[in-house]
Amino acid sequence: MSLIVQKYGGTSVGTVERIHRVADRVAEAKKAGHALVVVLSAMSGETDRLLRLAHEVTASPDERELDMLLSTGERVTIALLAMDLRGRGINAQSFTGRQVGIITDSSHTKARIARVTAERIREALAEGIIPVVAGFQGINERNDVTTLGRGGSDLTAVALAAALKADRCVIYTDVDGVYTADPNIVPSARRLDRVSYEEMLELASLGAKVLQSRSVEFAAKHGVPLEVKSSFKEGQGTLVVTEDADMERVAVSGVSGDRNQAKITIIGVPDRPGVAARIFGPVAEANIIVDMIIQNVSQASLTDISFTVPRADLGKAVGLVQRIAKEIEAKSVAVTEVIAKVSLVGVGMRSHSGVAARMFEVLSKEGINIMMISTSEIKISCVIEEKYLELAMRTLHGAFGLDQSPAA
Repeated sequence: MSLIVQKYGGTSVGTVERIHRVADRVAEAKKAGHALVVVLSAMSGETDRLLRLAHEVTASPDERELDMLLSTGERVTIALLAMDLRGRGINAQSFTGRQVGIITDSSHTKARIARVTAERIREALAEGIIPVVAGFQGINERNDVTTLGRGGSDLTAVALAAALKADRCVIYTDVDGVYTADPNIVPSARRLDRVSYEEMLELASLGAKVLQSRSVEFAAKHGVPLEVKSSFKEGQGTLVVTEDADMERVAVSGVSGDRNQAKITIIGVPDRPGVAARIFGPVAEANIIVDMIIQNVSQASLTDISFTVPRADLGKAVGLVQRIAKEIEAKSVAVTEVIAKVSLVGVGMRSHSGVAARMFEVLSKEGINIMMISTSEIKISCVIEEKYLELAMRTLHGAFGLDQSPAA
């Protein structure tokens, strides 16, 4: 008998009818002889609704109280699914993050998991009970409720699979796998049968919404077998696995686009040792994730430093950076919101040269200006004007042969 952790996203449990479908799938897996743990998100749109309520009460909701509020969405779906299963004669019980023993740090709204005890889950499984677990949430060492950030239910599922040494973690969502690009933007995008942990981590961090990037990182670290499947239709999904030699034969595996970006430029920064640390130290302490950083060549002992942050953190980041700029006697701070990031990802870049040059050539022919560039072993990212993102994705997808089948 294998142990499988199943995770269902917000669209999969968005209505009572869809919760019935999830119960059907859980019942089928149980009938096939599998031991199951089910992790659920809140109903689609519920977290956004709760956020709107919070901002109607106050412009800057306290993050501890925000976590308490947002954690309620998953409690609704887990109770409803457990009721549905029990109504079918299947022994199921719902559990919150606190009851499961998901212990996190105290970074409210984007906490990181420190450990998972999962004792009550083990006890339930030993008694033949199907645990239905609230995703996205945990508690810190002071027993305060915390949440794991957008897509945090993926992380809950992977962390439980690692703690329980599950045979597989299946992420059921509204798409049937990982594609070479977003099919809504690139109609010719293809589903990938397999993708490496490393490629999936890059794609997720670069804007692909299929899996939360931290969940992929956790799966790779703990060797959790991961599968992405559709909750609305049967069929093969995408396996997220350890890299093998076949994956390196193709230079580029996917194209990703991310509109959730904003650029901050500190103009006229004194060019002396320690200034960068004075800028980015406080930004890191505020839990603001910085992506690309570019520093211009120094002129007259002054330089400009540009970096990108998630748009959701822009307000907090700008206030902080303006204070720092004044302290270090920089001239001014400029903000650009209408930017986007287009990226190529593929483990094959390690053994194929000329990918960056080809990418720049393709964008140039379309009249798309590149503002910033970032690279790694398996990724090339360019910051461009947001209005060109979809054109850039479609053009690059075709230029690197991703419209074709692997055999072609």
